[in-house]
Amino acid sequence: MTKRLALTLALALAPVFASGPVLAQQAETVEDMASADEVAKVAETLAKIGCTAPAVEKESETLFEVDDATCEIGQYDIKLNGDYKIIVMSIDE
Repeated sequence: MTKRLALTLALALAPVFASGPVLAQQAETVEDMASADEVAKVAETLAKIGCTAPAVEKESETLFEVDDATCEIGQYDIKLNGDYKIIVMSIDE
């Protein structure tokens, strides 16, 4: 193989090899959706403050996230701990 052909091949394949770590990192940050039981418990907590959740993501075993919760006082992003208690509630403008 000539040096020029080897260089061309290396440059052509560089993006493929460089994207490997990026794809692996993205896979680690993808949240799972909460189970039906977990969603029901999150919904019960949110109902107490006048909010509903379009979807509940499970960020870890002890952390749930609700993006774009509809509340009587506006739209919020809400995080709950493993005991289904709200730990963060921020306005979603």
